Amino acid sequence: MKKHPANYPGRILTGNYSSSLMERTLSVIHTSEAIDTGSFPLMHYISAWDAREQTIWYEFVGQQFVDLLQTSNRNISNDFRKGILDQRLYHYTEVNQEVEEEIISRNQLSDKRFDLRESVSKKKAVDAVYQVLLPSEKIIWLKDQGRVEHFPEDNISLTLGILTDVTKEMEQKELLERIGYFDDLTGLPQRKIMARLLEVKTGERQRGYLGEFSLLMIDIDHFKAVNDTHGHQAGDFVLKEMASLMIAIKRKEEDIGRYGGEEFYGICLGKLQSGTEYAERIRRSVQGHTFTYNRTDIPITISVGVASSEEMVQIDTDELLALADKRLYQAKHQGRNRVVGS
Repeated sequence: MKKHPANYPGRILTGNYSSSLMERTLSVIHTSEAIDTGSFPLMHYISAWDAREQTIWYEFVGQQFVDLLQTSNRNISNDFRKGILDQRLYHYTEVNQEVEEEIISRNQLSDKRFDLRESVSKKKAVDAVYQVLLPSEKIIWLKDQGRVEHFPEDNISLTLGILTDVTKEMEQKELLERIGYFDDLTGLPQRKIMARLLEVKTGERQRGYLGEFSLLMIDIDHFKAVNDTHGHQAGDFVLKEMASLMIAIKRKEEDIGRYGGEEFYGICLGKLQSGTEYAERIRRSVQGHTFTYNRTDIPITISVGVASSEEMVQIDTDELLALADKRLYQAKHQGRNRVVGS
């Protein structure tokens, strides 16, 4: 039986490991090589995780996977990591009987890789989807499914996995989400996205991956008068113009969306002061902007309520929304065209 398969990229077969680990690794490599010659539309791999060094590498990589990334067996681990744009994890919730999607960006992956590896190790299974940028600049989606085997004597875990191209399915999923989650008039994310963003940020903060964040509730002052005086088409124009204005001034760490009617929402990283500053930036921009419809200038101002996660011992998204909404109405009662953040 050969000890070193052709183009072997790993380290177990050439290292000082137990016979049980070496025999198991070699056996699975031989099986994977045989499957690989069948040209099945699957990409096999065997990865290894060393808990002492907290490092991961490939013991075997299917040729289709190597060809897809236009790389070599030796470099595929590094090239694959560089190409990942985000990772999607799916969790089934018993309470709501729904599948929740957790999106982990490329920047977050480096900070979370040890926690993710620990979770995979406990479940003894891999189930994720990667969005990957290929060398050709094409973006594809790869579904990763595998079984984890532990070898405590060596502090090594093996993942016997398969990657499947699910690009068509994921593109269809994203299209349906855009249809269902983005507002037709303004093009902004609707309140469903707000709820999802708050859930994600709450979860990340509770796990220590994120600091404080703030929620803004934004309302156009006297919007009914705009419709009554200038007509509903003018009202639609104001909503679209507002959306364009807020998109133009928002920063990378900030989100904006339409809550419903003449109400919008904003989410930003940082404590209450950061949220208040974001709200003031929007308010000043709206006040200083000229909304001109059919050669008629329509004066527009907004009122904003701001609430922050730092104000809560235990974050509850409904309570956070209720607090921001309460402060929005305080801004209205105090004369409008103002921000209330405490």
